[in-house]
Amino acid sequence: MIGTEPWSSTEDVERLLAGQQYIADPSLVMAIYLSGRLGKPLLVEGEPGCGKTEIAKALAAGTGGELIRLQCFEGLDARSALYEWDYARQLLTIRLHETRETPEALEREVFSERFLLKRPLLRALSDDSPHRPILLIDEVDRADEEFEGLLLEVLSDYQVTVPELGTIRAKQVPFVLITSNRTRDLSDALKRRCLYAYVDYPDLEKEVAILDKRLPELGDPFARKIASFVQRVRQDPELSKRPGVAETLDWAAALLDLDRTELSAETVATTLGFLVKDAQDLRYLREQRLEALLEK
Repeated sequence: MIGTEPWSSTEDVERLLAGQQYIADPSLVMAIYLSGRLGKPLLVEGEPGCGKTEIAKALAAGTGGELIRLQCFEGLDARSALYEWDYARQLLTIRLHETRETPEALEREVFSERFLLKRPLLRALSDDSPHRPILLIDEVDRADEEFEGLLLEVLSDYQVTVPELGTIRAKQVPFVLITSNRTRDLSDALKRRCLYAYVDYPDLEKEVAILDKRLPELGDPFARKIASFVQRVRQDPELSKRPGVAETLDWAAALLDLDRTELSAETVATTLGFLVKDAQDLRYLREQRLEALLEK
């Protein structure tokens, strides 16, 4: 079963995302469209802060599907990702019924599905709501390589085997979005099972459009000044961490709250921490580059 999705064309996907104030490139729109139609996971790589996670949020809000998020981290295992048994409730049930039930009946009772704690992967497979769930496997590159093997098993057939219960198959195939910040190379086996898209830093016009969508109170002229400054900052080869779109929006929101309409040296110097979130980069820009960046 591939599942159902509320789009029948790339134009539908573009409108759905735009309705959630997400501006996507044609290649990303095509990848989302095909991922939904073919029932294949979509792997999205890119720099931090460029809107990868926001794709899943926009799809969930636009389709009405539940957003089920698995945040990856080092040491992530099946208990955190798939399921575990509610041992405390099982033990309490055993103590309450051990004198009235046979061991076989008691075993069937405590290993029934009502004692199963479903973690994100199993929750997504068990979802039977009218709208297709959106499963976000976020920052998969932070997890160990062994976790990729677990993902392969789950995403290949969209089923999970629980020894005490048997095989649990997806009631409907979720839309699966896997994100990576490329802190390590992912396995070829995982990549082969996914469609692929790359989200890069936006160019000037796209960044202005994002600001206009998210913070229309800025006005186009000031939004363009902000986006132009951010573009110049990103081009500096000395920076260890370039600001993403998330930082642009943070900075613009701060300027808006302060009722600023111009990028004066004082304004930029005192608010630059919203845009540049690395101590060494911040000191470098304030002390050596600020005047040059404002003159352009």
